[in-house]
Amino acid sequence: MRLHFVPVPVLDGGEAEAELNQFLATHRVLTLDRQLIADGPRSTWAVCITYAPGTAKDAAVLAPATGDKRRTDPRRVDYRDELPSEEFQVFAKLRELRKKLSEKDGVPPYALFTNEQLAEMVRRRVRTLTELSQIDGIGPARQEKYGRAFLDLLIASFDALPLSSGPASASA
Repeated sequence: MRLHFVPVPVLDGGEAEAELNQFLATHRVLTLDRQLIADGPRSTWAVCITYAPGTAKDAAVLAPATGDKRRTDPRRVDYRDELPSEEFQVFAKLRELRKKLSEKDGVPPYALFTNEQLAEMVRRRVRTLTELSQIDGIGPARQEKYGRAFLDLLIASFDALPLSSGPASASA
């Protein structure tokens, strides 16, 4: 584990911001802490990055593609591309709920459900605990603790979708 510090001026911080973004794109970041140092027009963000040393291959995998600000890790799925627009909106609501509940419980979001599990909930139009249990990796404990909140959101979201965006039309 290593540390890297970057001061980013609030005004005219373009160069420092570019340096920070380049560093973040080419390193395996473990934590990122920031603190505003208020000093009028000389105010600065002090950014402390904890990162794991990686190989050049790791850096190449994480380097941003030309014109694309997102990381290009081949294992990462962009659900904006994978789900129809209406379904992605439901997926985004599920992620917001997951974040809120994970912060409340003091656990990482993936401890509730992974992005893939959330996407499967949407794809399968899950409406019951039985259907939820059929998604790989979702066991009784998570169903009991979080299932009802996610099902309520799913059902309300599906009921609000136009009739033409049901599962049959999504596969067409």
